Parts: sequence; structure tokens; C-alpha cells
Amino acid sequence: MTFILWCILFVLCWPLALLALVLYPLVWLVLLPFRIVGIAVGGVLEFLRAIILLPARALGGRRA
Repeated sequence: MTFILWCILFVLCWPLALLALVLYPLVWLVLLPFRIVGIAVGGVLEFLRAIILLPARALGGRRA
């Protein structure tokens, strides 16, 4: 789907399409640290959730 949209953009305005093609890897590299931080924060939150729910699971509580 992205490729088809890019082809339509290329037909309508080829300089903008080429600029998007060049800038996409740069934007991806800039956003990569935020993605890594998001994965780390998600892992920490899951770990905290597991610690908080551990007593209930140890006592035989139902699993969600």
C-alpha cells in the first residue's frame, strides 16, 4: 500500500516523492532511539505488573 501511494505521489509531484524517498531513511534513524526506549519502558512496565500480580498468582488467582 505504501508503494502504491508513493507511486501516485511520484506521478503527481515527482520532486516531493524523491525528497520523501531520500528523507525516509534519515527520519527512521532519528526515530530509532525513541523506538528502543519504548521497547525498554514496555519491558519494565510488564516486569512491574508481573511483580505486583505475583501474590495473586501464587495464591491461585484466575489468569486474565
